[in-house]
Amino acid sequence: MDRDKIQIDLIKLPYGERLLRLTEPRSGLTLEKELDADQPVARQKERLLGMFRAALARADLHAA
Repeated sequence: MDRDKIQIDLIKLPYGERLLRLTEPRSGLTLEKELDADQPVARQKERLLGMFRAALARADLHAA
């Protein structure tokens, strides 16, 4: 699985909230999280990206 191909979308919801969506196109695995307005987006993105990569690694292990 090519982890460099992770798609990252920042979506603005109707009432001003923001949602961060990470998608790995080949597997279709997606992780979404509503962002905390009091925390820097970059920090939240890195944390979520780490969780997503760990989930992808676990999925690779179970597929083997």
